[in-house]
Amino acid sequence: MALSEKYGKVKVPGVREDEPMFIIRAQDKLGEPAIQMYRLLAEAHGCPVGRELEKVIGDFRRWSGERKLPD
Repeated sequence: MALSEKYGKVKVPGVREDEPMFIIRAQDKLGEPAIQMYRLLAEAHGCPVGRELEKVIGDFRRWSGERKLPD
């Protein structure tokens, strides 16, 4: 389990029960740009996570559900 301020306890393998989390969902209109910004920050710091985030960004783009601003 992990702790999300909005969603409460969330089960995520490898994440400690008391570790706070921030969740970005595909329905969030700001989600894709937020992940793009995170990817740029990661790459600027030499983190190899950039390629994995490109896949996530593509998944967000392909998601066909309704999008809305975060509440």
